[in-house]
Amino acid sequence: MKDIKIGLLGFGTIGTGVVKTLLENKRVLEQRLGFALTLTKIADLDIETFRGIDVPSTMLTRDAASVIRDPEVDIIVELIGGIEPAKAFILEALERGKHVVTANKALLATHGRELFEMALAKKRDLYFEAAVGGGIPIIKTLREALIANNYAFIYGILNGTCNYILTEMTDSGLSFSEALEKAKSLGYAEADPTLDINGMDAAHKLALVTSIAYGVPPDLDKIYVEGISGIDALDISYAKELGYKIKLLALTIDRGDTIEARVHPTLIPFNYLLAKVDGVFNAFYVRGDVVDSTLYYGRGAGMMPTASAVVSDIADIARNIKAGIAGRIPHLGYMKDISNQKAYMSIGDIISNYYLRINAVDRPGVLAKIAGVLGKLDISIVSVIQKSEVISGYVPVVMLTSEAKESNIRMASMEIESLKEVHDKPVVLRVEDKRLKNRRPDVNQT
Repeated sequence: MKDIKIGLLGFGTIGTGVVKTLLENKRVLEQRLGFALTLTKIADLDIETFRGIDVPSTMLTRDAASVIRDPEVDIIVELIGGIEPAKAFILEALERGKHVVTANKALLATHGRELFEMALAKKRDLYFEAAVGGGIPIIKTLREALIANNYAFIYGILNGTCNYILTEMTDSGLSFSEALEKAKSLGYAEADPTLDINGMDAAHKLALVTSIAYGVPPDLDKIYVEGISGIDALDISYAKELGYKIKLLALTIDRGDTIEARVHPTLIPFNYLLAKVDGVFNAFYVRGDVVDSTLYYGRGAGMMPTASAVVSDIADIARNIKAGIAGRIPHLGYMKDISNQKAYMSIGDIISNYYLRINAVDRPGVLAKIAGVLGKLDISIVSVIQKSEVISGYVPVVMLTSEAKESNIRMASMEIESLKEVHDKPVVLRVEDKRLKNRRPDVNQT
């Protein structure tokens, strides 16, 4: 059978992994597909640097347009990243009748609607397994394997850099800055790790997961995002004492007419499966109404895990080409005419449990004042730990609350900060723990 020809845009880390996979695993791919996947052209600005794998010099070019416009190329693989010129390249490829594979989560999270609509109009496939979860096949799982399920929620640890930093802070007692420097030295963090540590990388991925789970267009602006740069080693320690780990958690939750989509540091109990996901690993915890609870775990980034996902998409599209079809599986899992236009819930309206750390003077009546502020805003205290150590003249008071409305917590935080007995703004972190439901208050002194 005629082979399927592939043009690659971007010969960086992931591109190198894709080339390596297509060349070194060519035989097994051909045995499984029944035809060959042939890499014909590679475009990159740097075509001199040796990537550790031999490719003919005639295959390399600096002219991406020549790859897109080559009539022999069936599938364009976009791995240059960023918004432009990646967006223009994908649109031109679709316009010219090419199918596209991309790992570009930032592009799809911000301009996905336009790109998917173009692919639909041109009757071409636009696949993106590698954009979310690296080597974990979460897109295929949500879109295909679990098609019969309504998703109650999906929780994820979606950024390996943040997970590594928080693991080091938890296990080795490092400060945030120390853990970040260690991550950089080991290659787990970029020289500029801003998109990782501010939560935006995880938010890009959550935008796509939310779209597939609930049939809404990707909308990064509707996702609430907090990063981990403000996490203090003190709160890591207190969380451990209370039986929790702090993780950067991405959550998308079905609330009936609305959905929640948020990324933020979260306390989760030690015995939760996600609490055991440490280091650079990623995981997705999915609750479906038919399948119940499932967990997907693996390397969420890196050359070869991500290349595995890219080549999987190439193979799927190649099979579609051989069958003479496109759009067999909707890009975001829902047929366009029955897509579910749920609204996103405002962060102020969410209901959660909370961890509060308040630095207060060690004086009778202070705890009662704080409790009074919380009670006035309908926030119940599940437990209180008043620490004995003095920090800059103040003692930490650590509280876990029952379920409360986010807007009330924010108002309470501002009012508590204004008390003359309180130093600095209270630390507020959300807690995901079903054990806190219907708990009676208790007070401990340590």
